[in-house]
Amino acid sequence: MEQNTLKVTSVLADPTRFSIYQYVAKQHREVTVQEVAEVFDIHVNVARLHLTKLESVSLLASETKKTGKGGRPSRCYYISDQGVHIQFPFRDYHRLAVLAMESLASFGEEGQLALNRLGHSFGKEAVLSYLKDTNTIGESLDLSEKMNVVEMVAAQQGLNPELSYDAEEKVIHFQIYNCPFKELLPSHSGSLCKMHHALMKGMFEGVFQDVSFTEQSLMDGSRNSSCSYTAVQLS
Repeated sequence: MEQNTLKVTSVLADPTRFSIYQYVAKQHREVTVQEVAEVFDIHVNVARLHLTKLESVSLLASETKKTGKGGRPSRCYYISDQGVHIQFPFRDYHRLAVLAMESLASFGEEGQLALNRLGHSFGKEAVLSYLKDTNTIGESLDLSEKMNVVEMVAAQQGLNPELSYDAEEKVIHFQIYNCPFKELLPSHSGSLCKMHHALMKGMFEGVFQDVSFTEQSLMDGSRNSSCSYTAVQLS
């Protein structure tokens, strides 16, 4: 474990390489070596080296694809499904999460309601804490600024969010491309998805007060799939 931690920290220690990882994470699609070289203004061989290093510690994965333009197939890179955890000293929070979920599940519907309440409270408090830290008064913000607050807080929670506003329907479209509870979903998808829904509704209520928050679709396990929601401000 120590050797793996050393490898990961060594790979991410390079500022350009870390920026490349962040860039790939935000694209919600595969990227090529040529694209990375152009975006970061580096030689193709240097871009390939950075991407290969990131893949070597399972932060990225790749596959070869034909471009449809003839010539050699291109190597395409994307965010790996394998989570990388670094703790100093070692902490087994994954096992703790499993035990907590098993405990709540034993309480049936009451356990689910408690989980939902905690999720909602955490989401709302996260937004209120962000407003306090940035000396921002939520009521003074316009729609775009409120959406930006939600997006910033969601990003801090590792959700890899994307928000857009449909002016014609007056609906906010909210998508997340990373589930922070992915490892627990096989056994507790129902409970976690309900709690996560409550958490994100809490985020919106931190700045919108009264909002209708509706689930449209959930991640299906395929690459670049997302959980999709709509939010309508009621007041």
